[in-house]
Amino acid sequence: MGSHRSVWAVPRLFSAKWLAVLAAALYPLAYQATAQNQGWVVLPVTEYGALRARAYPVPYEPEGPPTDATLTRVDYDLRINGSLALGQASLTVDVLRNGWVRIPIPGGLLVREARLNGNLASLVPGAPGKGVTQLSAVLTQPGRSVLLLDIALPVASAGGEEKLTLPASPSGVTRAAVTIPRQGVDIKVAGGLLSEKSDSGGVTRCLAYGRGNEAVAFAWRRKVDERHANQPVRLRANLTELLGLGEDSSALSAEVNVEVVQGAVSQMEVQLPEKFTVNRVTGATVADWEIQNNVLTVAFLEPVDRAAAFVIAGEAALPRDGAIAIPVVGLSGVERLTGGVAVEITGAGEVKEVQSQGFEKAEAADLGQAIAGHESPSLMAFRFRPGAEKIAKAVNVQVVRYEQQAVLTANIEEARYRVLMEREGKMLVQARYAVRNNQRNFLKVSLPAGAAVWSASSAGRPVHPGQTPDGRLLLPLARAGGGEEGSASAVEIIYLTTGPDWQDKGNVALALPALDLPASRTGLLLYYPPKYRVSAAPGAFRTQPYEEPASALLNPAVAAKNGLRSVNSLPQLDVFQPAGESPSPPGAQALVDKFRARSEARKLAASRPISVSFPAAGPSLFLASELTREDQTPTVEFSYQLERKRGEK
Repeated sequence: MGSHRSVWAVPRLFSAKWLAVLAAALYPLAYQATAQNQGWVVLPVTEYGALRARAYPVPYEPEGPPTDATLTRVDYDLRINGSLALGQASLTVDVLRNGWVRIPIPGGLLVREARLNGNLASLVPGAPGKGVTQLSAVLTQPGRSVLLLDIALPVASAGGEEKLTLPASPSGVTRAAVTIPRQGVDIKVAGGLLSEKSDSGGVTRCLAYGRGNEAVAFAWRRKVDERHANQPVRLRANLTELLGLGEDSSALSAEVNVEVVQGAVSQMEVQLPEKFTVNRVTGATVADWEIQNNVLTVAFLEPVDRAAAFVIAGEAALPRDGAIAIPVVGLSGVERLTGGVAVEITGAGEVKEVQSQGFEKAEAADLGQAIAGHESPSLMAFRFRPGAEKIAKAVNVQVVRYEQQAVLTANIEEARYRVLMEREGKMLVQARYAVRNNQRNFLKVSLPAGAAVWSASSAGRPVHPGQTPDGRLLLPLARAGGGEEGSASAVEIIYLTTGPDWQDKGNVALALPALDLPASRTGLLLYYPPKYRVSAAPGAFRTQPYEEPASALLNPAVAAKNGLRSVNSLPQLDVFQPAGESPSPPGAQALVDKFRARSEARKLAASRPISVSFPAAGPSLFLASELTREDQTPTVEFSYQLERKRGEK
């Protein structure tokens, strides 16, 4: 450029806007100067700004820290107090930037108080998107801080072992000091390293270091005294055995309570009788069990130096009756054995003779609450004879079985009939039954020959009755649940039958349906044609004044009062009308046309049962009877005579 200089010697005080205005005003002068002196150069404002930025670069701003804060160290100092671990957790936190930062504390801690650098601090729920149980501390001062938490943690106990689990945390260093208020315990650490352990002053102290992002678990149990365990084993036991002699199978259960007088035992051997199958062995201290050569070996979780208990349950292959040798469970290596054997006969049977060896007769209460709770009249109890631990023990019984008699599982409490007789011989019969049922699925009904069923219902709902190969109807019955008394339900059937035409005088026989259940009582209400005088012939039915049904299911007023649904409360329908269709016009021809159109279009809906009302009309006669046997056809004979007025032919 030589001695030439740019026409823009712009002070730094002007902004870009003022520079643009100044350039527009001075442009003509600059053009003239350029024409006179070729050393001047004209630059736009934007290019000037780019050149100046290259001449004077802005200093580079350093990036911020990769994280806002870190949980540097977690220190636990806890003391076991029953089912809780109480103490403090010290969290060392380093805040790396200015402003508010959130520090999550380890999850699962029950925090009672929080202090930050000696001052009370508040904890807030976790950040959005995390569990609400995760608590956090909010800090704003850069640098290192110490958050002190007063905490509590649960201590789990199972199988003689206690366990404390410290939650995982993102800290680089986790240190835990735990104090157990007793001496002589074995301690194991999972998820970390046990660094120190000391026993003094009746407590056990241990120090462990954990791995990052992994929970630290302390597990301890009482240490077995080796000197005590090396002593000769001396055992006492209580054995209570219960045998249920059934007709098909016999169940046997034995409860064993072992008392260690001296030494320690890691397993027990149980002598099993012949033809006995063990199904399970249960107990709080039982680890495993196996059977070999009729010897059951029960292994414990740890050597037992005080007491242990377990239950043996299984089945014994024994005869149904006759001479039966009661299987007796034995224990090996026991100095003193108490308890006994209880025998219970299930089903129809009794014990005629008893022979025992090493036992003496006892009361059920003498063998403990488990045996005393069986309130069976056939229960017999035997207890071990004192001082007879080394004597072979046996109980032989003579069992006699009896045949069980069949009893009713269903019954008709009350049967009610309404019969409408016409002079042309047509008879419309409404049969209603109050059935108490416990096992039956169906009620079998035998209708008179030529009868046509109009409607049927069970338990308040219209049904389609089934039919057996021999022509009997099947009406479904409601059944009671297991262990409940048979529930009562209402069953109804209406059918039409025909007979001979009525003359001026004669006899007519009415045959009612035959049922496969007995009926306790029966009522018959007969509607006959006017101008006739009708009387019933002597027989199972007797004429009496009308009485309302005794069963609430057959009496609408009583059923409504008791909240039941009687057969009379069923909806009465004249013609089946599918939902969503407009009613048909009156007249039989309209009904025929309607169903014909459906048939042609092949859209005829499946037939549904309906309930038909009984048209009671005319003079009536009421009859009653009791105790009708099953499969019996009740028959009533009537004599009738036409009554004419004087002068009438």
